[in-house]
Amino acid sequence: MSRPKQAQDPVRFPEPCARCGEHRRQAARWPDGCICQNCYRAAHRTTGVCALCGHDGILPGVNEGQATCRSCSGIRLNLDCRRCGAEAELYSHGQCWSCTLADLVDQALTDPRTRVVPPQLIPLADGLKSMKRANSGLTWIRQKHVQEFLAHLAATGNVTHQQLDALPESRTRNFVRGLLVEHEVLPRRDHYLALFDRWASDALDRVENPRHRDIIKRYVRWQHLRRMNQMHEVPRGTFLRSKQATTVAIEFLNWLTDHGILLDELQQAHLDAWANTGPTTRLIAGRFLRWAVKTRQVARDLRMAEHRRGTAPRMNFEDQDHATHRVVHTDELTARDRAIGILVLVFGQQIEKIVQLSWDDLTVTEETVTIRIGAIDIALPSPLDEPWRRLAADPGNGLTAAHPNTPWIFRGISPGQPLNAHYVTRRLKHVFAARAARLGTLHELSKLGPVPIIAEALGYSPTTIERHRIDSAAAYSQYIAGIRGS
Repeated sequence: MSRPKQAQDPVRFPEPCARCGEHRRQAARWPDGCICQNCYRAAHRTTGVCALCGHDGILPGVNEGQATCRSCSGIRLNLDCRRCGAEAELYSHGQCWSCTLADLVDQALTDPRTRVVPPQLIPLADGLKSMKRANSGLTWIRQKHVQEFLAHLAATGNVTHQQLDALPESRTRNFVRGLLVEHEVLPRRDHYLALFDRWASDALDRVENPRHRDIIKRYVRWQHLRRMNQMHEVPRGTFLRSKQATTVAIEFLNWLTDHGILLDELQQAHLDAWANTGPTTRLIAGRFLRWAVKTRQVARDLRMAEHRRGTAPRMNFEDQDHATHRVVHTDELTARDRAIGILVLVFGQQIEKIVQLSWDDLTVTEETVTIRIGAIDIALPSPLDEPWRRLAADPGNGLTAAHPNTPWIFRGISPGQPLNAHYVTRRLKHVFAARAARLGTLHELSKLGPVPIIAEALGYSPTTIERHRIDSAAAYSQYIAGIRGS
């Protein structure tokens, strides 16, 4: 988090800063005039190539709007680390941030028995030391709970996923695990598969009847985990649906227990009572019921109505057009959010799929920007290409140790993970509701060509596009009927 600015005070500080023009406490007087504390700190952190001599390093000076080095600007600043000799902003005792961070990393990861960093953890130590934003690393590693966790890690010996699973659930544990995977200390494993496996293990404790607990255990193993193990990578949507189906199944079996009924005694009247005395989400138990029928846990003639979501709102054309203008033609959003917004508003893409895009899906050249969102590479015309060009030049979240070799276009805070789809949806909410916008776009796009072509281009099933086409045709028929009746 950036440091808050000191309030201006023209009475105490009548001379304005030569760079920002604001009245704050003076930190230095340089060739271009009085420099306030904010601009003084910013000068220490301005890096690049000097506009006058070509020096590559820190550029504290300003010459006709261009950044210049110490020599060319005549500014005297101590920016040479006494330990590594690098030209860098100094932190304390003449040492730069990176050298100070390196000391703390070694201290935190040193095994107290051998007094050295365990060989297994050296890649992690090297990754933390090489962070481009060393001050962020210092802020993180100085936290007491982080130091305690890293000290435990160093004293563990051979670190494994199983050992980490046995530790209490915490954000620090999950974050460090991600770092260990990204820096190849631990093997990569399916994030949502492991998450569901751990969640399901805890969920079993909520089943009241031991016989029902055994049934839920088999349901989780053979219905959900087996299907997940067959996937190349479990998507977040599958994880959430499996979690919801298991939760409702547990609630259903506990309801039977409360009414003195075992699953093999289940009758249609029991199902009807369950479905009619609670919210519509109780119908999700139908997924469990189908498995129970298939595995002969219950009679084959039992039936439960399908659970159907309510009709989601769809953004109308006028609101869609307004939102598209804000996303494409203004700088109201960051380049990252604008790029995501374009795929939602113009191409009807789900945010869950968008955040999974990798650099293999995007090609940026001087002439064109192409992106693969279905089975076809789509060229983005101007101005749709502009935020993507900015994103390619600066993807963000690349200054820490969290993403040393990430394939994701949209890097998240968690090591090696893309942005969280729910987080993106919340960020965009003040401009448009993602689901309503996506449905509105599909409603319009389904009118533009043959269903198979639209489906292939957008990465949807033909059934989905056909459903939107039927919906749009029905709306058009109602419109015609209204005209004829007027």
